[in-house]
Amino acid sequence: MNAKINNRRLSPEDREQQILEGAIRFFAEKGFSGQTRELALQLGITQPLLYRYFPTKRSLIERVFEEVYINKLDPAWSAALTDRSQSLHKRLCAFYCNYSEATYRNEWIRIYMFSALMEEPLNKHYIGLVEEQILMPICIELRDYCGLPTKDISPISQVELDHIWVMHGGLFYHAIRKHIYRSRVSTNFEEIVSRAVSTMLEGTKAAQL
Repeated sequence: MNAKINNRRLSPEDREQQILEGAIRFFAEKGFSGQTRELALQLGITQPLLYRYFPTKRSLIERVFEEVYINKLDPAWSAALTDRSQSLHKRLCAFYCNYSEATYRNEWIRIYMFSALMEEPLNKHYIGLVEEQILMPICIELRDYCGLPTKDISPISQVELDHIWVMHGGLFYHAIRKHIYRSRVSTNFEEIVSRAVSTMLEGTKAAQL
């Protein structure tokens, strides 16, 4: 991996951003067990300079997670998912196409998998945000689609949440096959999403009969 930083004089903001971008590439390749000494060497800077911007490895990891994961969560997604002027199928397809465009990238997937294997707390925090901002709203909309009681009458169960995780995880696995296993995958992701959403919606409604 060749990620050396241009050593021309940079503003502190630009230098910090270049270190951050280099760290994202580095951790995507090495995982969070990668050493900052090696990172500094690959960036072409000294370790003391790296620590001037990120005083500890932990602070650098937290900033990488914020940049790669937290900043990718768009508040508009939750609003769009609950906009009942559109069919639920259309809303879910639009969401997963937008979500995949923002997240299902090589560095995002690889860092996510590395951090999960290390039981990184930040990874669990991100999963919690996904459940709260994305999966729970889908559960609520799915109840409305099936004509079931609202959350106020009957709280969303873990089984319902896990049911949505199955669809969400299946689409995520497409990205794993592409970026982790380097397998051959369909390039027509919109069709994959449409089929997965249709299967989930039709299957869930049928299960209520």
